[in-house]
Amino acid sequence: MELERLQKIIAHAGFASRREAETMIREGRVTVNGRVVKELGSRADAAHDHIKVDGKLITRAEPHRYILLYKPKEVMTTVEDPQGRRTVIDLVRGVRERIYPVGRLDFHSEGLVLLTNDGDLAFKVSHPTNGSVKTYHVKVRGVPEQRLIDKLQRGITLDGKRTLPCEIKRVKTTGRNEEEGNSWFEVKLREGRTQQIRKMFQAVGHPVSKLKRVAIGPISDPKLTPGVWRELSKQEVKMLTTMKDAKPAKQRRTTTRPVSRKKTTTRTTTRTKTASKSKPAAKKKPAAATRSKSAARRG
Repeated sequence: MELERLQKIIAHAGFASRREAETMIREGRVTVNGRVVKELGSRADAAHDHIKVDGKLITRAEPHRYILLYKPKEVMTTVEDPQGRRTVIDLVRGVRERIYPVGRLDFHSEGLVLLTNDGDLAFKVSHPTNGSVKTYHVKVRGVPEQRLIDKLQRGITLDGKRTLPCEIKRVKTTGRNEEEGNSWFEVKLREGRTQQIRKMFQAVGHPVSKLKRVAIGPISDPKLTPGVWRELSKQEVKMLTTMKDAKPAKQRRTTTRPVSRKKTTTRTTTRTKTASKSKPAAKKKPAAATRSKSAARRG
C-alpha cells in the first residue's frame, strides 16, 4: 500500500491544481471511503481507496496535457462561471482530459493562459516562490513620474498586504514627447493577486486602460491571436519544470569568495616581508653618536 497526500492524488488525477485541491479538502468536498476528510495532512492509497471530489470518483491519472491559450477580453479564467459568462474552457474544444487554468487573468484583460491537468507543474508555475515570472504589457493613463514607478517596483501595500518587489520598464509614451499622452510599460511579476497590476497603478493615480500578458515564465508566443490555442512542446514543458535552475549557480559563485581572501592575505604577507627586508638599509645612526660628534665640532 502506497500512501500519498490527498491534495497530490487529486492534482495527479487532473481535478485541480494542488493549491485548489487543498481548498476542496478544507471545504469538506473530498471523501475517502465514504468519510469526509478535511485535514490537509491526510493520506490515502489512490490504487485501493475510494476517493471522491464533489461526489465524482477519482480514477487513474489521465495523460498530462499542456495548452497555451490567448485569452480574449471578457472571458473568465475559470472552469465554470455562476453568471454564465464564457470561460477559457469554452474556448478549448476537443480536449477530453479535465484541464484547468493555472493562475488567473482578470475578465477585462487579455493574453496568455496556461491550461493543464498536471498538478505539480501547475503548483510550480503559480506559486510566487518558484521563480515563475509573468510578463505584461500595460498601458496607463498619463505619464507617471519615475519616483512613482520606483515606489511600485519596491512594493506597496494593497488590501492590507505588501506586494513583492517587481520589475517595471517604461516602453513608450503616446504623446509628442515623454511628458505627454499615455504610457506603455513592461511589468514582470512573481505573484498574481487579483487585479494586482490595475490596483498598483490606480494607487499612484495612473489607472490601467489596457493590459496584456505576453509571457509565462520562459513561455511566449507572439503569433497567437485572441481565442487561439496550441499544445506546448516537450521542450517548453521542460523549460517550465526547470525554472529554478538558475538560483543554485549564484550559490556556487559565492563559494569562491574565501579563496579570494586567501590570495589577498598572501599578497599582504609578501608585502610585509619585503618591507621588513628593506629596513636594515634605512637604519638610522644611534642618537648618542650624533650628539658626540656635535660636541666635538663645538670644542
